[in-house]
Amino acid sequence: MFSIIIPTWNNLAFVKLCVDSIRKNSAHHHQIILHINDGSDGTLAWAKEQKLDYTHTADNAGICKAVNEAAGLAIMDYVVYMNDDMYVCPEWDGKLIEEINDAATDCFMFSSTMIEPVSHNNPCVINKDYGQSIETFNEDLLIKECNQFEKADWAGSTWPPTIVHRKYWLITGGYSIELSPGVSSDDDFAMKMWYAGCRIFKGVGKSRVYHFQSKSTLRIKKNNGRKQFLMKWGINQSTFNKYFIRRGGPYTGPSKEPAADKMKWENFRAWIKRKIM
Repeated sequence: MFSIIIPTWNNLAFVKLCVDSIRKNSAHHHQIILHINDGSDGTLAWAKEQKLDYTHTADNAGICKAVNEAAGLAIMDYVVYMNDDMYVCPEWDGKLIEEINDAATDCFMFSSTMIEPVSHNNPCVINKDYGQSIETFNEDLLIKECNQFEKADWAGSTWPPTIVHRKYWLITGGYSIELSPGVSSDDDFAMKMWYAGCRIFKGVGKSRVYHFQSKSTLRIKKNNGRKQFLMKWGINQSTFNKYFIRRGGPYTGPSKEPAADKMKWENFRAWIKRKIM
């Protein structure tokens, strides 16, 4: 089945809930691998007690290094990257397995669909508040209602939980550590998948997880991911999302190369921005 890698940074209550939901709500047995940043809050001791696979750094290594270290322990064919502040809903893994079985290739990038309590007008997300903390989390109501929402498959998979074949994790080299601690690293990884030949970037509407939102990212000093993406790839992140993976629209099939006439202006804009930077 899956090797599920979960980076965590002194977030013990949430990672406990995340791991418990995987064990309780998954249709299949999966390998769970933590990367423990610091872990002085008890996470390291708890992982040992639970006999979980894990890697560890004494300080916060950031998302990119963390997921790469954890992925080094992966033994299953498919690697899932998941945040520690997520709770997987029943059928989450079965729906992903259906997509894998239906795909005519192992070169794909699928995402589960997040249910989030705070709306940011994200067309890829279901908005419903089941609590924004461990204390206010209404698990029973989420379980009851999580599969009642209508949500079609959407284009532009980059956000976790994401799943790729372990072969393509190795081909692309995983997440790029130059983007540490990790802002824009999701889109950067998707671009690496694009250059590896991937054209299936699909959000699976029926595979669902609850996301408490930003329980670790608010504590970090963020890198300028948009600038780094532009300087590395020569195009704006927004251009990649709009013309390459078509993020946010209904999924209508594999992505195609962007039309040359549309890209002329986008490439010129990107060239100007790079010169200014």
